Amino acid sequence: MLFQPAIIALLMAAGVAVLMLTAAAPFAVQVILRWDIRSGSEQQLALERRTYLFSTLLSFVFVIQLAALLLFVFNADRLSGMFVGAMCAVGTLNVNDYGFPSLISQMGVFFLAAMWLAINHVDTRAPDYPLVRIKYGLLLLLLPVLVLSFWLELQYFLGLKANVITSCCGSLFSGDAKTIAGEASGMEAQPAIFLFYSGLTAATGLALWHWRRGSRRSGYLLAAASAAGFVAAIIGVLSFISLYIYEHPHHHCPFCILKPEYDYQGYWLYLPLFTATAAGLGAGALQPFARVRSLASVIPGVSARLAGISALGYSLFIAIATYFVLASKLILIEH
Repeated sequence: MLFQPAIIALLMAAGVAVLMLTAAAPFAVQVILRWDIRSGSEQQLALERRTYLFSTLLSFVFVIQLAALLLFVFNADRLSGMFVGAMCAVGTLNVNDYGFPSLISQMGVFFLAAMWLAINHVDTRAPDYPLVRIKYGLLLLLLPVLVLSFWLELQYFLGLKANVITSCCGSLFSGDAKTIAGEASGMEAQPAIFLFYSGLTAATGLALWHWRRGSRRSGYLLAAASAAGFVAAIIGVLSFISLYIYEHPHHHCPFCILKPEYDYQGYWLYLPLFTATAAGLGAGALQPFARVRSLASVIPGVSARLAGISALGYSLFIAIATYFVLASKLILIEH
C-alpha cells in the first residue's frame, strides 16, 4: 500500500514539513532570544537574511499542507475499491484505528497553517517585521502538531491491509450509531435546516460586517462565527443535505457525495466551505496585532480581504447546498 503514488506524496509532504520545522526550530529559538531590528550588528544582519529564506520555505511547506488535506480525502475515496466492505472513503478510513484520527489531524493542520500564513503575510508587509518572534514561537508550537499528524498518517498507511474486511458509512452515519456523527445524522430535518441556515447566515453577515468596518471586535466575532459555521455546515451535510443529494432518506454519508456517480458534488460543497472557514479564522488570528504601530495600516486591509473571501465562500456554499436541495426529488418536509 505504501507504494501508491498518492500515499508516497502525502507521506513526503508530511515528512518534509516535520523535517523543515525541526530544522527551523534552533533558528526559531535564536530569533526569539536575539532578534533586535534596531541593531546593525553582523549577527542581526545574518538573522534577517536567514529569516527571508526560512519564511519563504516554511510558507511553501504550509501551502503544501493545505493541498494535502484534499489529496488525503481523494486518496481515501480512490482506495475504497481495494477493501472488502468499503464503498467510499469511510470504509478506507475504518480499515484501522488511525484513519479518522489522521483525517482530523489533517484538518487541524489545515486551519492552523492558514492562520500562520496570514500572520506571516502581514509581518512581511511591515518594515520592522514586528511579529518575527511571535511567528517563530508559533512554529515551535506547531512542530509537535505536525509530528503527531505525520505519525498518525504513517501508522494509518502502514496498517492498510487488503485482507481486512471493513465497514462502510451505513454503520457510522446513521441515527442509531452512538457517536457524535450518529447524533448529527439523526437530527430532525427542520431543526437541522434552521441550525444550518442561521449559523451560515451569521458567519456570512459577520464576514461582510468585518469586510466593511474592519474593527478588531468584528474580526474576533468572525473567527468565532467561522468555527461555529463550520460545525453547523457539517451537521447540515450529515443531517439533510446528503439526503437530498442521494435522494434517499437514510443515506447520510458525507463522503459518498465525493464520488463520480454523484458528479463529485461534495467537492463543490467542501472547497468553498473550507476556504471560507480558513479565511475567517485567519482574519481573527490577525486581530491581536492590530494595534502594533507598523501594522496599523496593514492589518485592516489584509483582514478585510480575508473577510471578503470568507463571505464569498460561505455565500457559495449556501447557494450550492440550496440548489442541491431544491433540485432533488426527495421530500423530507411536507408543506
